[in-house]
Amino acid sequence: MGSATDFLGNMDWWGLLTLLVSAASALFCITIHELSHGLAAYRLGDPTAKNAGRLSLNPIKHLDLVGLVMLVVVKVGWAKPVPVDARYFKRPRQGMALTALAGPVSNFVLALLAVGASSLVWHLAPFSRVTLVALCFGSNVAILSVGLGLFNLIPISPLDGSKVLYALLPDKAYFTILRYEKYVMGVLILLTFLGVFQRPLSFLMLHVLQGFCFITGMPLDWLLAVQDVSAILNLV
Repeated sequence: MGSATDFLGNMDWWGLLTLLVSAASALFCITIHELSHGLAAYRLGDPTAKNAGRLSLNPIKHLDLVGLVMLVVVKVGWAKPVPVDARYFKRPRQGMALTALAGPVSNFVLALLAVGASSLVWHLAPFSRVTLVALCFGSNVAILSVGLGLFNLIPISPLDGSKVLYALLPDKAYFTILRYEKYVMGVLILLTFLGVFQRPLSFLMLHVLQGFCFITGMPLDWLLAVQDVSAILNLV
């Protein structure tokens, strides 16, 4: 009984809360990302995502476990792709490009809204531990959403950026790349684990967040600091 009490007493509960908030933020970001893909495809005439039940705010329907872990750990990741059938589009490659762009664009909009909401909390709410948790959630949503958006703009198959690139390629090159798309995914995961994209993405993330903070009046240093509740509890 004593050992259990000691274990609970020594548990870093605020660190655990930070991890849970980060995971919840990541699920929220990937849900908005994939839902936006599905909605864009549906508006362009493709009912495939709707028929598959992917026009949903239920994060479980969009969850890719490896992509979620990557998003929480290294701030870049992915979700389970929404099914799209380009045959429904009047202009298939252009339709695929617009559908692909909808995901990253939604993430940047979400990030801006999260920074704006964090700025309101920062300037107007009484500073307390509850406020700190709210700021932690807003910060994580903003940072993870920007990371998700930027990462998916990389023009490597099967990321969203590749669909935009393919729209500009000749037909022969387009169908050749599509044939090998599933093999490229393994290489992409390996490169992500090795941290190949970390430095350039971190640079871009910082500048995008800096711009959002300038627009909303949120201090950038605090937006970055409140990712981790436990690290700044002494300021409350």
